[in-house]
Amino acid sequence: MDVHDHNRDAWNAESDSGTSEWCQPVDAATIDAARSGDWSVILTPNKAVPRDWFGDIAGARVLCLASAGGQQAPILAAAGAEVTSVDLSPAQLAKDAEVAAREHLSLTTVEADMTDFSGAVDRGYDLVFHATSNVFASRLEPVWRNCAAVLRADGRLLSGFMNPDFFLFDHDDVDAGGPLTVRYRLPFEAVRDLPAKLRDARINNRDALEYSHSLQEQIGGQIDAGFSIGGFYEDRWSPDATRLDPYMPTSFATLARKTG
Repeated sequence: MDVHDHNRDAWNAESDSGTSEWCQPVDAATIDAARSGDWSVILTPNKAVPRDWFGDIAGARVLCLASAGGQQAPILAAAGAEVTSVDLSPAQLAKDAEVAAREHLSLTTVEADMTDFSGAVDRGYDLVFHATSNVFASRLEPVWRNCAAVLRADGRLLSGFMNPDFFLFDHDDVDAGGPLTVRYRLPFEAVRDLPAKLRDARINNRDALEYSHSLQEQIGGQIDAGFSIGGFYEDRWSPDATRLDPYMPTSFATLARKTG
């Protein structure tokens, strides 16, 4: 099966259901505040991205990559950026377009895979905003290569990603009331590593299928693509979201600059 196609279908279904926190368009008050300079966005579940990671947002050309859903892209547009939202899910892109139309924002949407999008947009972006989503990509090298291709020299790449150690554990067993148990090898691939019954249930339920990626792929991969790392932080979900939360950060974020 083509996992990327499946994940597009899964995110369309999740967006259409209206139940996910990542599929809830921001309200008019949030856009009004952003227009007045009072705004924040997230790369990871909770922490706001430091404002100095963005540089001067007014007039900046920003590409929001695989983070559609009516949230970050409209906020950045309201803050003064010229925003293009690139996502594999047309349902999620429609929510960016919905907020833009409702609030009279200039925002362009492009349907494309995060591993193959540079041919679908032009060049010379000042910033790529890539909230936690590459867990749904089978390979990261083309993600970073495409980001480098569309950014101007010294352009910024802001990325959020999962702690790979999260995928060692059997979260399905925990959800069923079981213990927190190390179950899987790394790197984790849902199609390969999940028990067949559980894997098939996820496919039939149109649940997104995930991949873990090492820190070498995440951070080293950015460096190999021509970026230098200029900022880093950790984040957690909440005890209600995962029982790992008291023990370790579950997400990381990086600021990188294109060097050359």
